[in-house]
Amino acid sequence: MSSITSIPYKEIEAELIAVAKEAGQLMLKHAGTVDAKDKKDAIDLVTFVDKQVETTVKAHLTAKFPDYKFIGEESSAGLPIPKEPCFIVDPVDGTTDFYHNFPFFCISLGFTVNQEPTIGVIYNPSLNQLFTAIKGQGAFLNGEPIPKVTKPLTLQKSLIAFEAGGQRTGHNFELRWSLYKKLVADNGGFIHGFRAFGSAAMNICYVALGAIEGYFDTCYAWDVCAGWVVLQETGGFIIGPNKGSFGKQIPVDNTLYLCVRGASTEEQQKLWVEKFQSYLDGDFEKLLN
Repeated sequence: MSSITSIPYKEIEAELIAVAKEAGQLMLKHAGTVDAKDKKDAIDLVTFVDKQVETTVKAHLTAKFPDYKFIGEESSAGLPIPKEPCFIVDPVDGTTDFYHNFPFFCISLGFTVNQEPTIGVIYNPSLNQLFTAIKGQGAFLNGEPIPKVTKPLTLQKSLIAFEAGGQRTGHNFELRWSLYKKLVADNGGFIHGFRAFGSAAMNICYVALGAIEGYFDTCYAWDVCAGWVVLQETGGFIIGPNKGSFGKQIPVDNTLYLCVRGASTEEQQKLWVEKFQSYLDGDFEKLLN
């Protein structure tokens, strides 16, 4: 196993950028024109582009970096995240967006060391937005530094990204919609509103920019790994959504994620999380792989 100090982080980032831009051209060529098949059900879609992009990316990265592991949504879902350096890839994050040509689909390329996100590259070809970050080295949008987000943070004055979720029945489904209702109600959180880009990576990037205050979802490591690094480098963080989670580190494959932007103080972030969680009627349950 490679030592942390021997890993060529900048070289890896450069390769991820190159394959992301190549994949982006394929996405643009076929957005809104392809047939989609169901993976698990009628809302969990996959196209030939998802599979082709992952095959191409995997071949490129494993040839360039044969000592590193690879986990991709389409080829290795269900495998545990290894301690060895590992690429964590979602070839088309926001496949439903891609199917409808809604311009918030992207490729999300993460890299973990000791199971911790350390490099993130996210490319949205429709908007020509390239987000990049290496742990401890800042985050960038199209090569320009993304500043730390330091504006005041309160729940009531928040936009929060929420998705419909892949679970359309059962405990998590009911708890999710109860939470949404309480957050938006005038006798509840009375937040400014909800936003949904249909892509976990894009949602996280807009939290990192400070355009959205938070994002909650139930999803998988390949959905969040790359964005995790971008968000951390701008002063934000990802924790579990259930009560008592503030300040507690979660694994990248936790499947339950609450993302919070940077703020003037850590105390503001803590109060935001506690207020958000005060509207929960119970605990969310982790997804099964």
